[in-house]
Amino acid sequence: MIYRADALDGFEKEMFGGPGAAKFTKIVNEDGLADKGRLFSHVHLKPGCAVGSHKHSGEMEIYYVLKGQGTYNDNGTDMQVKAGDVTVCNDGEVHGILNSGTDDMEMIALILFTK
Repeated sequence: MIYRADALDGFEKEMFGGPGAAKFTKIVNEDGLADKGRLFSHVHLKPGCAVGSHKHSGEMEIYYVLKGQGTYNDNGTDMQVKAGDVTVCNDGEVHGILNSGTDDMEMIALILFTK
């Protein structure tokens, strides 16, 4: 199966009370994840925008930072991340990310079920 770039679905919304909106482009929709996950997306954050802190239950989430830099909330501890970094939020943990840089931030987000 091939998902063509010009046919990928997307949406933009405020996430978990974070400032501004995150723009999501679905790389593969939920049906394409073989009941193993619910999100595989390219995420774009403008400077000052964030995915607010939230807890995962029954699932885990991985971010792979492609471009820019930001502040990652790892269970209440803020850590700086940049292009090439990977973050992992395991089942039962809390995370969020803020584009604290001056350029746009882009990352891949993958949510997999743990149960």
